[in-house]
Amino acid sequence: MQHNSKINFLPGIQLGLIAMSSLLPNNSLVAKTQKKPNLLFIMTDQQRFDALSLAGNRVLKTPNLDRLAKQGVWFRNAYTQCAVCAPTRATILTGCTVENHQILTNEVSGSTRESGRMSMPTFDELLIKNGYRCEYVGKWHSPVFHAEVYQNPVRTAKNGKSAFSPGGLTALYMDYINVNFPKESLKPGELYDTFTARPYVPNPLDKRFGMKEAEVLPLSKKYIQPDLHGELQTPAEHSFTAFQAKQTIEALERNKNNTFSITCSFHYPHAPMLPVKPYSEMYPVKKMQVPASIADQMQNSPYRSQNGRLEHPEYADPEKIKFMIADYYGLVKELDDWVGKILEKLAELGLEENTLVIFTSDHGDMLGAHGMREKNVFYEESAHIPLMIRFPNHIKPKTTVDGYVSNIDLFATINDYLHMPEYPSDGQSLRGMIEGTDQTHGKYVVTEWLYNEDRTPAYMILKDGWKMFIPFSEESKVINALYNLKKDPHEMNNLLGNNPEKDKYNEKAEELRKDLLFWLMKNKSKHYEGVKARKLI
Repeated sequence: MQHNSKINFLPGIQLGLIAMSSLLPNNSLVAKTQKKPNLLFIMTDQQRFDALSLAGNRVLKTPNLDRLAKQGVWFRNAYTQCAVCAPTRATILTGCTVENHQILTNEVSGSTRESGRMSMPTFDELLIKNGYRCEYVGKWHSPVFHAEVYQNPVRTAKNGKSAFSPGGLTALYMDYINVNFPKESLKPGELYDTFTARPYVPNPLDKRFGMKEAEVLPLSKKYIQPDLHGELQTPAEHSFTAFQAKQTIEALERNKNNTFSITCSFHYPHAPMLPVKPYSEMYPVKKMQVPASIADQMQNSPYRSQNGRLEHPEYADPEKIKFMIADYYGLVKELDDWVGKILEKLAELGLEENTLVIFTSDHGDMLGAHGMREKNVFYEESAHIPLMIRFPNHIKPKTTVDGYVSNIDLFATINDYLHMPEYPSDGQSLRGMIEGTDQTHGKYVVTEWLYNEDRTPAYMILKDGWKMFIPFSEESKVINALYNLKKDPHEMNNLLGNNPEKDKYNEKAEELRKDLLFWLMKNKSKHYEGVKARKLI
């Protein structure tokens, strides 16, 4: 950098200062080496593993996320601990299994301290005790008492709701959008979005397509976020994603002289599937590729009726599902643009070199695979997630990890790279896998869903391309499932269950059960005996 101003010293004084400076430490370098690393944790909601051009998606372009991955490490085989929002967020925050933190469903995410659920500290609660300033922007969906640690300047909406309480995030956004884009009268063909009360133009996949607002209003409570599909009429600069990204950029500005942990937890590409212009027009519906498994009859699947699959046949419609895919890609593209702006701000503030950046998602979305919408299942589209980590001078650029990992490992990874005192967790730091020194972790991965075991499997274990789903009890009538992803990447041929040749796969199923039992024992699971007694064949 060149400076216009000049300071003229007398020659003798100048030489003396130069000599003296060579003996003194460089204060800026000392400060830089002594300052603790920062953390920028960016998470989307419901972004599947292949919603990245880096992952081989030939339609969706995500240059900023691709660049972030190439500047650090990209995990090809990262999986969620639970393909449901609140349980997996609790896992990310605490590094504990779903069974151990006890946030089993979204409904108990509002648990109080007295409930005993999620009694262990979050990584931010540990960081603040070690001198960090912590802020959290966006979707929380965890027990509110753990959010007391955050030092956001605005924590309460005008209606009195905490930003971390159920509905609080939307209330904060409504304070913003009511000023910047007040509610407008509907034009022909428009309905009000039940999420932000702004006009949108529904497409044929929308449950209310073809209806008028007067018809919709009496039935408004009947329709949930996943029922809404179309183009939101909110200006792009005031979209929900833009709002959350701008909050994150402001948090970086606010904390540029602090040692910080800042989380940006985006709502999208979670439903409602309502991108704004220009993102709603970027991916022509006709060019969208239909999932290979969309017509799967699932006669030998434990998920035949999951996610209201039989009640929502439109998600198995190869023409209608293209609308959802196009909208989903538009939402991801908008996220990619704003992640790029957040990272640019980090660099502009001179914080890039000393900041650990993690990008991931809580789970994926079926997008019509097996004729299904949403998540909650162990199929790849739901359980396989993006994960990338950048830390200049600590993680080599263009590193790729092929081993199996879970977002349960992020708690320990953060503590490791930020030089925190060790704290017990059920996960393991990924640093050894990143640096190539850990040859044991990553052999297999386990995902949980410990709710409604009479209807769905409880555990998934994936190893060497073989994936097994089983309940945790001997009595459950839910069928077992085994897939060979190398030969059957779309998981359409269950080798167990009602397969007449299932005896051929007994040895492989038992191998996977043995590893699952080890994992359950290590994590002190009460389901160990049930899984051990379960008949596989």
